Amino acid sequence: MYRDNHLSLPSKTPVISSPFGVALAMFVGLLVLSCTPAFAQSNSGGATAQQGQSQQQQDQTPAEAGGPGGESGPIAVPKKNNDEAPPPPPKPKAPPDQPEYSLHVNVPVVTLDAHVMGKDGRPLALPLDVVQDHFKVWEDGVPQKIQSVTISKAPITAVLLVEFAATNYNFMYDALNSSYVFASQLQPQDWVAVASFDIKPHIIVDFTQDKQAIFGALNTLRIPGFKETDIFDAMYDMLDRLERVPGHKELVVVASGRDTFSKLNLDQILRKIKSTPNVTIYTICTGQAFLQMASTANNTSWQLDYLQAQNQMSAFAKMTGGRTYAPRLLGELPDIFREVAGAIRDQYTITYKPTNTKQDGTYRKLKVELVGPDDKPLIIKDQKNKDLKYTIVARDGYTAKHEVE
Repeated sequence: MYRDNHLSLPSKTPVISSPFGVALAMFVGLLVLSCTPAFAQSNSGGATAQQGQSQQQQDQTPAEAGGPGGESGPIAVPKKNNDEAPPPPPKPKAPPDQPEYSLHVNVPVVTLDAHVMGKDGRPLALPLDVVQDHFKVWEDGVPQKIQSVTISKAPITAVLLVEFAATNYNFMYDALNSSYVFASQLQPQDWVAVASFDIKPHIIVDFTQDKQAIFGALNTLRIPGFKETDIFDAMYDMLDRLERVPGHKELVVVASGRDTFSKLNLDQILRKIKSTPNVTIYTICTGQAFLQMASTANNTSWQLDYLQAQNQMSAFAKMTGGRTYAPRLLGELPDIFREVAGAIRDQYTITYKPTNTKQDGTYRKLKVELVGPDDKPLIIKDQKNKDLKYTIVARDGYTAKHEVE
């Protein structure tokens, strides 16, 4: 009887006219009304359960997901992140004959200038093939493979630094006059600057190729103003300036070597000389004449001062592969300046890649020799087939570059 609730009535329904039929119809109506609340409550409970399940499913939707949810269930569609970097381009394929990776180690090339000096202190002009085959370089006691040996033909880039103080005016005045000889040896492509120092350094003329400008700069040094000779501060300042100039440079120092009032000490200037690359120092010690005067006058304090000054000037030159001169007479000065100008040009430039490839900023000791096939000192003979005594003049070492440079 309950199955008729869901049946559809036919389109043509007969008319109920009998009392029994009316009673029967009323009974069926009452029965339907009594079942309807339960059915509605059941449907309402089902809808509520279905709605709660849908709400739970919506609550379980990921926070970063987008898209529709609800009765159809969540569809997790990731949201597009605008900050996300685009994918990298495809890596190009290497040719078949080329590997996909390579390793490159940058080993710096060391450039070293050397002079071959005869017994009289003058440079020896040896054939290039002789020096190419017989030069040998040791770095920290380890022999190095030389790449090239050439005769330096580059223009001169030099600074003439002269002491100009009131302590030894007469001798310094003659030394300045002799400096004209050095300037007269210059060639049109050379660059020279002139500076003086007493209590502090003074740049008289900047780098120039004009000889007349150099002569005029030397001519301005007439009357000294101070007695102090701060050579350590002056050399440090000049080396600091030369370090910024590319290529090889020379520093020609004409001074007594005595330091009276510098802010720096001897150890600091020696460290500066070691750390400055591509600079050769030539020193002309003007204190030799005063040293002789002190010896005749039995002045012990003067002797110690000028002996120490002369040793310092010699150390400055030796560390950089230059030469030092200590003239006793004023007549020696013109020849000394000519020799300095010639020594700057008559030098050999050696290049090699060090076996120690570490760029740790350490100081590397150098030794340069001319050796024969038996690794013994090379014997050089003169035109009369007599052995020539010679010495190799080169800098004592260099400071390796640091990784951060």
